Amino acid sequence: MKTPHGDAVLEPLHAYIRGHATGDPVHFQDAFLPTAHIEGLRDGAFVSWCLDEYRALFPGRPAPDEPTRSRHVDTVEVHGDVATATMTLRHGPDTFTDLFLLIRVADGWRIANKVYHRRAAVG
Repeated sequence: MKTPHGDAVLEPLHAYIRGHATGDPVHFQDAFLPTAHIEGLRDGAFVSWCLDEYRALFPGRPAPDEPTRSRHVDTVEVHGDVATATMTLRHGPDTFTDLFLLIRVADGWRIANKVYHRRAAVG
């Protein structure tokens, strides 16, 4: 995806994708602000993770079904030094929609916060 504001705003989203694809949470350092929170519903219960808690969910290796997974940046809207983005992730039978708030800081764009929706396959 190209944006009219250049590719810099996409860099943290690509780092986020690398973290998911490899299972290596080190990539999230390049994606998120240290103060970021990740929120959504997990098994019907609201969750709110700080970045360290979120990073701990990743084992450092790809998921066994990684070759069948896909991730796609759907939208990016830049408003000065802040932006929003959406991404669709297909992981096995589930589809996730991630919504990101990004901010441009001294060392580039970073994800300030993320919320997600998980749509489980009906079966």
